[in-house]
Amino acid sequence: MRKTILCIIAVGALCVYGGENAWSGKKVAYLGDSITDARHIGCTSNYWNFLEAKLGIVPLVYGINGHQMKHLVGQAEKLKAEHPDDVDAIFVFAGTNDYNANTPLGSWYEETTETVNRNGKQVALKRRNFVYGEATFRGRINNLMKVLRESFPAQPIYLLTPIHRGYATFGASNVQPDESYANEIGEYIDAYVDAIKEAGNVWAATVIDINAESGLFPLFASHARFFNNAQTDMLHPNNAGHERIAEAIAVRLRSSVCP
Repeated sequence: MRKTILCIIAVGALCVYGGENAWSGKKVAYLGDSITDARHIGCTSNYWNFLEAKLGIVPLVYGINGHQMKHLVGQAEKLKAEHPDDVDAIFVFAGTNDYNANTPLGSWYEETTETVNRNGKQVALKRRNFVYGEATFRGRINNLMKVLRESFPAQPIYLLTPIHRGYATFGASNVQPDESYANEIGEYIDAYVDAIKEAGNVWAATVIDINAESGLFPLFASHARFFNNAQTDMLHPNNAGHERIAEAIAVRLRSSVCP
């Protein structure tokens, strides 16, 4: 019984040393789109600002307004150039712009048949190979994760699902219906959320389901208090919305393996 209790305490202390927050002072890179952009789109403090306040994390921010998953490869390469060996964890928060851009979902793998030695005999077996490229959403994720896994083999990678999408208009040629509508290729935002979840298993990364765990639901007017503008921008969270995102992340980080 005593050994069991000690084991539980050890596991529970993964990110708490002597009652202290073990994320304090850790450098965390944030790759993403407008919700991560340091120019504070629709807010004055982003979720990473609140994580800095809550957990003492040192933010390294690379997110850029309008970026799709394909653009995060460039963000990752910039991170590698600037912080090749002094980043402790990496967050990826993107996908909503891929939905809006009608990006096909695609496949993680393509299959071939190859002859290989198995138990001393040459046998023909199916083999799956990653599909890379910018033409599909899963191909874009594969591109990014290959760069991150090769460049930062020791750092934990956290994949954040996109939040729910409300209506937004940024001019006559940029009107975005809410998520009750599919995009122009017939896909709902849910499909892109699900692909991010799948990527956790495909690439051995931790998924934080912000879509579910933040509680943000801009399809209802009552949630306007968490977004930039009730009439024109229910897409970008305001400070209150970002704080909810940060708290959902913080809950997971407090119970995760420390970087």
